[in-house]
Amino acid sequence: MKAAVIVFPGSNCDRDLAVAFRNAGFNVDMIWHKDHTLPDGVDIVGIPGGFSFGDYLRCGAIAGQSPVMKAVAAHVTRGGYALGICNGFQVLCETGLLPGALMRNAGLKFICRMQALSVTTSDSVFTRGYNAGAEITVPLAHHDGNYVIDDAGLAALKDQDRIAFRYHGNPNGAVDGIAGILSENRRVLGMMPHPERVVDPAHGGADGKALFDGLASALVAA
Repeated sequence: MKAAVIVFPGSNCDRDLAVAFRNAGFNVDMIWHKDHTLPDGVDIVGIPGGFSFGDYLRCGAIAGQSPVMKAVAAHVTRGGYALGICNGFQVLCETGLLPGALMRNAGLKFICRMQALSVTTSDSVFTRGYNAGAEITVPLAHHDGNYVIDDAGLAALKDQDRIAFRYHGNPNGAVDGIAGILSENRRVLGMMPHPERVVDPAHGGADGKALFDGLASALVAA
């Protein structure tokens, strides 16, 4: 199994994501945002959290125009997998690989804390390691995590069982408490909380481990 982690100027969770993939059994390549291609044999692309390009203009907007994102879009079109976390979720929305947008938190403050989530569906390679309805605790660290989408888009997410995670208490004002969503083909996940930071009990929790282990198991089976 092979993962590629994209690195933008301002990424600060790229190495954490690479470690989470490696711990689940992936070989990992770190890919600079100006590269035009992905390595051969990549199964999943990870787009990490951080502050790409200093969040200048709009979070994820400049990163979404980086040359490598055309390769990521082609990878997804071919049926490849992609995981965007925090700023990575913003980038996926900016490129149109996921619907909706991430706006300023309702309280207009940066949120940095552990957060309870509900696993809304187990019907994806990303969430198969959890039971639907399970509660997990995952760190938050964002200023623009307020997920918004129009009524028709929200109805589609619900009807197609594409809401992956919801917040308990909705700390940032996101529509329907949404913390993570899946693409129509269920091969792309974007989420604001950071599962890559909780894959080792020594780091304060391991509730994110099932995401990476479940993903690895699905790819091995495939």
